[in-house]
Amino acid sequence: MPRKTHPDRPTRTSYSGEIRTPRPKPKIDFTVDMLDFKNTALLSQFVTEAGRILPRKYTGLPAHYQRRLTKAIKRARQALLMK
Repeated sequence: MPRKTHPDRPTRTSYSGEIRTPRPKPKIDFTVDMLDFKNTALLSQFVTEAGRILPRKYTGLPAHYQRRLTKAIKRARQALLMK
């Protein structure tokens, strides 16, 4: 028995039923060298108001940038430069 399709809904492409749209590639306008614990203006862009570090899903950074970012934020917290 063939499956009925709804005229307003797109066809399914995967098991989950949602059409996958690729995430836009982020435009990184800084280098890895700028990820320093003393650069609190840059680091504060990747921290929520509650003080949590944003994950890669939201920052869109490459893995090696995200690892350095996390270390820099934690060092800035230890040096009392960031909350």
